[in-house]
Amino acid sequence: MKTTLYIKNMVCDRCIKVLKNELKDESIKVLDVKLGEITADIQTNKEKKTIRKVVESNGFYIIDGENFKLVEQTKLILINLLKKLPLAGNEKLSEILSKEIHHDYFKISKIFSYNEKITIEKYFIKLKIEKAKELIHYKELNFTEISQLLNYSNLTHLSNQFKTETGMSLTEYKTMEKNFRNSLDQII
Repeated sequence: MKTTLYIKNMVCDRCIKVLKNELKDESIKVLDVKLGEITADIQTNKEKKTIRKVVESNGFYIIDGENFKLVEQTKLILINLLKKLPLAGNEKLSEILSKEIHHDYFKISKIFSYNEKITIEKYFIKLKIEKAKELIHYKELNFTEISQLLNYSNLTHLSNQFKTETGMSLTEYKTMEKNFRNSLDQII
């Protein structure tokens, strides 16, 4: 039977590749794997247990419950927004989420905040700061270019949020020898 399972903590293409390969190694008939979802032809409880074992052994979790699915869907949409730079400034985050999830933003926001103990906006700021760290680490862009890519109104706005989130200035971070980035699945 074709079954779609929703998976927590899948944040990159490598996550997809790992799960797809390991499920195939276990002879699971995988129909599709994308961020946050596995669709497979599951015929037995043994196959379902095998999928759970593979998923959990790689640090992911099968999501049960509509609210948890909505929260994970919200996170994945926000993470995907940061894959396509520059961020578009003409559409509000609330409009994007409502359109993608097909729910009223108030409901999405309320469920997200209740479950994650942080607002969607603050979560997105944390993601943007992690993206800024990544861009700084590559040393290909200056701070102004990074702020423009991340749709900040100006460099000062990025600088202030960076300092608030990390406790250090952009320049201090850039001059550090170590890369202090957080994994996207560990943001909250």
